[in-house]
Amino acid sequence: MTRTRSLLALTLFAVGLAAGAALADMEAADDLLAFTGDRAEAERLIAHYREIELTPEQEAVRVAALEAIPAACCKEFSAATCCCECNLSRAIWGLSKVLITTLGYDAGQVRAAVSDYYAAVNPDGFPGDSCGTGKCGIPFAQGGCGGMRADQLVY
Repeated sequence: MTRTRSLLALTLFAVGLAAGAALADMEAADDLLAFTGDRAEAERLIAHYREIELTPEQEAVRVAALEAIPAACCKEFSAATCCCECNLSRAIWGLSKVLITTLGYDAGQVRAAVSDYYAAVNPDGFPGDSCGTGKCGIPFAQGGCGGMRADQLVY
């Protein structure tokens, strides 16, 4: 009887740990997806872009998610490649990487989150022609790319 109670207690403890981990994952998702659209958030996402390496399988998810979205600054390209490595692209690429590696997001979930991020940084929307009209060096909120150098985010 004592052994059975011990096994039952151990099982309940393990279930409690798993539930706690699931709750922590949900809280992490809420934190990642509560977009503020501010400079600090963009800087964090750009850092994720630089720091996170994807496996080939994860990279395929990232590309599948972003190929379906026109680049915000140059609509003739997809968000997966953009026409250049601007700060807006770095931010969404970093967002994609952290969602895939931390939360296991699939392409549809990444696509939705990137669309939400675009809305947070520029509620009026992006014209899709910033690169061709010399707006690379203006803030996201004004339809620009936020600059071309990761160490000089224009916000």
